[in-house]
Amino acid sequence: MSELLFFGIRHLSPAGGFYLEKFLGEEKPDCVLIEAPSDFEDMLSDMVRAETKPPFAVLAYTNAAPVKTILYPFAEYSPEYRAILWAHENGVPVRFLDLPSETFLALYKQREQAENDANETEINEEQREISVYDKLDIQSGEGSHETFWERVLEHCADDAGYHEGANLFGANIRELSSKDEFDAEEIRLREAYMRSVIGKAAGEFNKIVVVTGAYHVEGLKAWEADEKLPDFPKTDSLHTLMPYSYYRLSTRSGYGAGNKAPAYYGLIRDGLERGDPLYASNAYLTKIAAYQRVNGNAASSAQVIEAVRLASSLAKMRGGSVPVLRDLRDAAETCLGEGSFAAISAAVADTEIGTMIGELPDGVSRTSIQEDFYRELKELKLEKYKSITAQELKLDLRENRRASSEKSAFLDLNRSFFLQKLRVLNIGFADILQTNQDNATWAEAWSLRWTPEAEIRLVESALRGDTVELAAQFALKERVEDAAAMSDIALAIEDAFLCGMSAALDYAVTALQAIAVEAVSFEELAKTAFRLSSIISYGDIRKVDNSALEPILKQLYYRACLILEGACVCDDAAAKQMAEAINLLNSAELARDFLNTEDWITALKNVARRDDLNTTLSGLAAAILLERSQMTNDELKTEVSRRLSRGVPAELGAGWFEGLTMKNRYGLIARLSLWESLDEYINSLDDEEFKRALVFLRRAFSDFSPAEKDSIAENLGEIWGLNGAEVSEIVNAQLDAASQEQIAALDDFDFDI
Repeated sequence: MSELLFFGIRHLSPAGGFYLEKFLGEEKPDCVLIEAPSDFEDMLSDMVRAETKPPFAVLAYTNAAPVKTILYPFAEYSPEYRAILWAHENGVPVRFLDLPSETFLALYKQREQAENDANETEINEEQREISVYDKLDIQSGEGSHETFWERVLEHCADDAGYHEGANLFGANIRELSSKDEFDAEEIRLREAYMRSVIGKAAGEFNKIVVVTGAYHVEGLKAWEADEKLPDFPKTDSLHTLMPYSYYRLSTRSGYGAGNKAPAYYGLIRDGLERGDPLYASNAYLTKIAAYQRVNGNAASSAQVIEAVRLASSLAKMRGGSVPVLRDLRDAAETCLGEGSFAAISAAVADTEIGTMIGELPDGVSRTSIQEDFYRELKELKLEKYKSITAQELKLDLRENRRASSEKSAFLDLNRSFFLQKLRVLNIGFADILQTNQDNATWAEAWSLRWTPEAEIRLVESALRGDTVELAAQFALKERVEDAAAMSDIALAIEDAFLCGMSAALDYAVTALQAIAVEAVSFEELAKTAFRLSSIISYGDIRKVDNSALEPILKQLYYRACLILEGACVCDDAAAKQMAEAINLLNSAELARDFLNTEDWITALKNVARRDDLNTTLSGLAAAILLERSQMTNDELKTEVSRRLSRGVPAELGAGWFEGLTMKNRYGLIARLSLWESLDEYINSLDDEEFKRALVFLRRAFSDFSPAEKDSIAENLGEIWGLNGAEVSEIVNAQLDAASQEQIAALDDFDFDI
């Protein structure tokens, strides 16, 4: 009969890992069974390689969309990882005994469906049961069951105490738990499968140590040699080993439990190895002080000493002998933050979470797109940017004529292509900071930061293609096919161009040509035209042929000019979008010499002179004509007199003026005749008309800068024959209480609008 020893642990427990190693060394089993998905065993050889640096994780994912994933993370101090290393060093077989990942993923899908069904059914608050962990939070007096666990077990003085305490903790939690129906079924399936693995191993080995979550110990002890297994759901899946990070561990994502302070728990592991129970608390407070000093904040040795004393006192007051994280935080806030947690928040995050990120050796099991990604990183000399800390990368896309090879000459351009493809795939490794500084189409700046989430997105992108380029090409094809508007296709065209993918560019251009013959709004035409104009502005800097865009842009531009007048028949809400579109098309026309300027000017003049269109847009059209020297001062004065006359409703006149001020404000301010006309208009209004006009004029001037308001006030002073500086001071002074009352009274005024 085999001897079975059960060691209950908590995932990512440093004391669990430390005492488990001691337990294995003392018991010397000839087989170790570990709670982890059984199909992950093919990763064991890579986990123990010298080049593998924790934290890392095994990622399992479905190989059909929508992609579902589960993660099983390992830290340096994880009990499972320590058991794997011990077994490897001692030549002892290791087996994983939990359900295979294909079943976990199938259960994950079933859980999602069950939760969706539950969300459709209202549950009375009185029917909701408080979880056992919530109960423990309340009863422990610590405010958190994690603090309770740390105080009682992470700082346990010996392996026997941890072993017995963890098993007892798990048994009590199991007894008190009231799982929902789905949870109960999942636990039943898992434990039945694990018992079957134990039964099989018992027939092969004499002494076995079973390493499992403390909750499952009691459920696994009742194993039978020939237990009949229930049917397990399955879904097609794959799995891969990937680097992980302390930050990701702190978010509690993925399979199994996490911990909020992985770097701090590493200090606990260091203290256990040193045989110093106070090492973690002393190191924690010292690191916070060191961080504060490096970042220019005062933190004296006396403050650290006081914090150490306070933490020890707090631990004793709360029934412990060694300070736990709660005690240390309170002490740090009091002594190093002088009562303000905000003052030490960055130091706390650095000390508790840290920036550690794992590493895997070349050739470790990866999907083809992962292999391509890492190959590109190496070829493009971007490996140093694979860091948890954000780093800035500036690119010059022009050819480096001093380079010794073509590859070196276009290194930054190829880097840009690669990073743009990652952006299209939403990988998360690179965020673009700028693309066009001072109209320099050759300059780009990126912020690069590696996270495990980026690796997950890489794996998910494997369904789109075997390489980063193929996946990005497929993603752009999907966007074109799913595009709801012409401007969406134009955005895909721009992304294909920025990625340097000619095939994807041709596909999107063909799709745009097909939709360009359909009836489209002015806003869509303007957005698309502006996007195409922006792409053309790059010229040949990206070595991608964009000549096919010119005839499409001409076509869209001409159609936009034809329908501009009709599109300006709209309300004020729609006018905001129209104003943006008019400015976009105006910018595109100014940038492209091959567009017929006369068509645009004619359309603007028609909008500017008509009274039956949205007056704000008529004002904007006049402003653009002024800016482009297509309206004289006399024509402006005539138009102002007509628009700001007493016979015109106040809201229409003020709305036109608002549109006029949307462009070239300094040019308008310099035209004294404009302000003379506005002054005459306001003086002609009676009290009721003035109140109506005031609201719209205040809106028109709401986003003028102080300097612009000063200049206007000086103009008014000149018109009134007063000192301009004094008028400016009075106009821009804070309103007195009486003025505030008068303006507040306008809230109740009936504007009949």
